[in-house]
Amino acid sequence: MKSKTYKNVSDLAVDLGLTAERGLIAEMKANLTNEIIKAIKKKELTHKEVSELSGVPRSAITGIINGSLQKVSIDRLIRIISTLGKKVEIKIKTAA
Repeated sequence: MKSKTYKNVSDLAVDLGLTAERGLIAEMKANLTNEIIKAIKKKELTHKEVSELSGVPRSAITGIINGSLQKVSIDRLIRIISTLGKKVEIKIKTAA
């Protein structure tokens, strides 16, 4: 199978038979998760500590950190990241 490089997740999603919107949501979740992981490492927090700060169950924190994002909402990710001292900003652009 020949490999293909994608400019963004939306293009990959379309090739996988998903909508571009689903790809955008997946990309947003991945970006938020990466920021959560960086903040946890920087603050040297355990999954239990993040759970206690955010009110999200420890098992869910572990799942998120391990990349299990299918059943995780964006608002839950924002709640976690905000308790870690980060601010989320969303920019909306006109589609090309």
